[in-house]
Amino acid sequence: MNVLIIDDEQGLRQSVSMILTEEGYEVQAASDGKEGLAKALELKPDIILCDVRMPEMPGLEFLEAYRAEEGDALVIVMTAYGSTELAIDAMKKGAYDYLPKPFSADQLVLTLKKAQEREALRREVSRLREEVQVERRFGDIIAKAPSMKKAIEVATKVAKHPSPVLITGESGTGKELIARLIHVESDRAGRPFVAVNCGAIPENLLESELFGYVKGAFTGAERDKTGLFEAASGGTLFLDEIGDMPASLQVKLLRALQEGEIRRVGDSESRTVDVRILAATNKDLQEEVKTGSFRQDLYFRIAVVPIHLPPLRQRKEEIPLLVRHFIDEYNDKLGLAVDGIDKDAMKLLLDYAFSGNVRELENVIERAMVLTEGPKITEEDLPHHVREPVRPLDDAELGEDELSVKKHGAVLEKRLIRRALERTGGNKTKAAELLELSSRALLYKMRDYGLD
Repeated sequence: MNVLIIDDEQGLRQSVSMILTEEGYEVQAASDGKEGLAKALELKPDIILCDVRMPEMPGLEFLEAYRAEEGDALVIVMTAYGSTELAIDAMKKGAYDYLPKPFSADQLVLTLKKAQEREALRREVSRLREEVQVERRFGDIIAKAPSMKKAIEVATKVAKHPSPVLITGESGTGKELIARLIHVESDRAGRPFVAVNCGAIPENLLESELFGYVKGAFTGAERDKTGLFEAASGGTLFLDEIGDMPASLQVKLLRALQEGEIRRVGDSESRTVDVRILAATNKDLQEEVKTGSFRQDLYFRIAVVPIHLPPLRQRKEEIPLLVRHFIDEYNDKLGLAVDGIDKDAMKLLLDYAFSGNVRELENVIERAMVLTEGPKITEEDLPHHVREPVRPLDDAELGEDELSVKKHGAVLEKRLIRRALERTGGNKTKAAELLELSSRALLYKMRDYGLD
């Protein structure tokens, strides 16, 4: 703890310095208010002991000048007998306490200890407020890995600008959370955040969802409908899985981004929209551009600032933090009282590859919390595919004449399909997503392997 003594009496400066040095304080001294102000601003002490009556710059004048320079040290004024009114004036101007002269060593130390405790409390409150602000800003985003911290850093920087952002990463890595963070940190935070999954809406409906339609545009269009672009006006439109957008709509989206205008289906006039575009995909759009599946000009338009979220298997240091977060969340949501997770169960989670990333981990924890009968999640509460994950074939499993890629590729494929179906409870659509297959391809393979 650093202390600055400001007093025109040399003997008092020396005696106070000796007392405080013996108590473990680091002490600096100044002989008047002007010198004290210069040292206070340069040294940034934790506590300032300042005499009220001094030549050049009296204590009250020093205090006003110091606070005007945004000095935040605790100031204790020292007053001669009968100067209580001056001490009260000083406290009104921002002094923490006063110390009447003459004072004993014990009085001096006790007053500083009280000030020290207050300063520690003030710093702790400030730290807690900062943590609350971070929690409010970042919501469910837990970032311990350097790659995730970098992603959040880029997101908060780009939030202040209107540039389009492309967020890439596997399913379940938190792309929408990053998009929401950008929106909340932007000057559009008070306006709508509208999210749409471009791969979840049939092609013939996606255009009207995005741009809206006018009455009579097609059979069933009995009234005008506002599209998502207009609904997000003044705010942010998040185009999730933009890599699945049909080619016919990519052209219209590009025009909307370039011109800031949209045209409702069936309308002859364009409408101006003010929308910040954020996009996300689990595909390699540069590769999609090469194959002609995605327009190059649209790619360059949406990927002004790219942000990549690494898979959970590359940031396993975050798994314990995420587990704790989900346990707290589902204790509140489900009215449970799960106390934590034992070390054997945690080891299984750390060893598991999590192809579904954070979303899969959340699913696993919720399931385990519902099923557990003890105070903590154990390995028996975890699903079978986590306890016994699919492992690659090793040399011990292969004979000298069993190196057929076709044969063993089929074996591994069958095992993966079975695991995906187990994990999704037989839901073929979700299993196809995990396997990165089309639903039709999955049905064919299930039939071939006798899994239907």
